Amino acid sequence: MTQSRQSQVSLSDTPYYHCISRCVRRAYLCGEDKYTEKSFEHRRQWVVERMHYLASLFNIDICAYAIMSNHYHLVLHIDEQHNESLTHEEVCERWCQLYSTPVLVERWQSEQTTSEAENKAALTIINGWRGRLADISWFMRCLNEFIARKANKEDECSGRFWEGRFKSQALLDEDALLTCMAYVDLNPIRAKMAVSVETSEYTSAYERLLPCKKAGVTQQQEKPLEYAFTKKLLFGFVGDENEQSTQGIPFSLLDYIELVDWSGRIIREDKRGAISSQRPRILSTLGLDNDTWLSLASSFGKDYHGAVGSLEALAAYAGNTGKRWIASKNELRLH
Repeated sequence: MTQSRQSQVSLSDTPYYHCISRCVRRAYLCGEDKYTEKSFEHRRQWVVERMHYLASLFNIDICAYAIMSNHYHLVLHIDEQHNESLTHEEVCERWCQLYSTPVLVERWQSEQTTSEAENKAALTIINGWRGRLADISWFMRCLNEFIARKANKEDECSGRFWEGRFKSQALLDEDALLTCMAYVDLNPIRAKMAVSVETSEYTSAYERLLPCKKAGVTQQQEKPLEYAFTKKLLFGFVGDENEQSTQGIPFSLLDYIELVDWSGRIIREDKRGAISSQRPRILSTLGLDNDTWLSLASSFGKDYHGAVGSLEALAAYAGNTGKRWIASKNELRLH
């Protein structure tokens, strides 16, 4: 039975969620259509720009992403604490950049309300917006509706562009988060759309590496894209010794990139370069062996559904979301 999205999100268990949206039938998000010989590559940038714009408004951070030919992946972090700290005015300012402002809220903003009842009604609306600013369903809705309208206009057609609902997985612990992020960043490599992490455009790994690019790449690749809004950075790694922030992904960026690169070399036998015999430091830290990591990173997308984590984390998640049990194959066994 299909479950409501609300029943799959439990912030008491985890703020991290893996989301996937796929186009219907033969609709093209990106890539080249062999039947019409049309290229839709420019649509990848539509998704990236809209995704970053929404992240700048919502209290949701982007940990990882990959834009594929007929679907995309996002790993999101919900910042509930920052969402609660926003003033009512800040909530209005953010939400009204996406949707029109009701007359009652406009009157509240200009201090023209005439009764306590009007004030209370306006604040009820604003508090509803506050909840939406930390809601992955609203984030995905604002992303998918925008892309669908733009693509349909370009294709001179109407109708559904996306499958009815996006899929989501709760990432219940650090192991599940790391595994899922690597799986997402390696999608273009596994699909033979790219030959290495540093050339895998429209992924979070590529974006994180942009500031580190050295001589030998084109000027277009070196220059970061400019946006008409203040872009929020991807959710950061806080495992580096010089990192002062306490909120972020609890690993080192260098270790993560090395791990993704190493995993890609092993999984893709035809990928350029030799398989590294030196394990990334993060594997030893987590107690992972090569075979275990490869198995997890290769099958994450098809073998895990709903929620991913240790047996203990799955049991707690099931209790908090009103489920009697979680499929045992969703247990992430890391020894």
